[in-house]
Amino acid sequence: MKRLSKLALVSAMAMPAAAHAQDSCGEVSIAQMNWAAANVTTEIAQFLLEQGYGCDVALVPSDTIPAVTSVSENGEPDVVTNLWLNSAGEAYRKLEEGGTMQRVANVLEPGGVEGWWIPTYLAEEHPELTTIEGVMNNPELVGGRFNNCPDGWGCRVVSDNLTAALDIESAGIEVFNHGSGETLASSMGSAVEDQEPWFGYYWGPTVPMGKYDMTRVDLGEVDEEVHGRNQNPDTDNPGVSDFPAAPILTSVTTEFAENNPEVTEFFSNMTFETNTMSGLLAWQDENNASADEVAAYFLQNYQDVWSGWLNDEARANLASLLDQG
Repeated sequence: MKRLSKLALVSAMAMPAAAHAQDSCGEVSIAQMNWAAANVTTEIAQFLLEQGYGCDVALVPSDTIPAVTSVSENGEPDVVTNLWLNSAGEAYRKLEEGGTMQRVANVLEPGGVEGWWIPTYLAEEHPELTTIEGVMNNPELVGGRFNNCPDGWGCRVVSDNLTAALDIESAGIEVFNHGSGETLASSMGSAVEDQEPWFGYYWGPTVPMGKYDMTRVDLGEVDEEVHGRNQNPDTDNPGVSDFPAAPILTSVTTEFAENNPEVTEFFSNMTFETNTMSGLLAWQDENNASADEVAAYFLQNYQDVWSGWLNDEARANLASLLDQG
């Protein structure tokens, strides 16, 4: 399939949206975080705002804490999307409490997904493996190994505490601590390609979760208090709790929301399913594509998703692109 950029999409449209776009938008600055899912999100938002709403969009390279700090000190950028609430911490919450920023959407639903997984072909052949009790009762069916996170990762702390609380090694399951994220990912990929057993931690949205069909192992109910203890490497009483979804937000400054209600409404509507984003990242990896090309691919192939984010006038401005679908 021929890959297009956003610029090529503009050229393919029957009439430049700028010729008849809404006049009330003006300038919009958006923090562009330095990871793949965030880059794809902001490239898509830039195109739709410029071509649908007539905005002049500036993407500001940043990261979670620098973006929050900039809003606190300078009142900009106007929009921060792909903001991992658990990473933004108290600095972001203070901006909300002080009325400087407001969250308008979860940009990913159900959010950042963490868990322990097995390949779906294994789950279909042995449905009992979809619970941790079934895995521990049948260690040979998962290869007798749990693929753990590298040292220094937050998930390593949680998984170490979970494996201790469950005492999975007594069930005949070796805990294998990977030395890097690359070997963790490649262990999954090699197993799936060879249709072999695999059992371990992973998260999304990521390339592997978009590329491989995986089934989450049920660890039981989410207990926020227990999960909080499990995040502490020095806890003396680890427990069993599944991983809660991590909220990933789009937030805007309160001043911007008051002055730009239509654009704020757009951001309140702009939500991706986590699985969809993982699929986009997998397409990017397989095609060695840029974030700009992934945005164009999404705009070409997911009109039923993004058209629902727009108001009537923006939808009319982008009608020629919608008709191409």
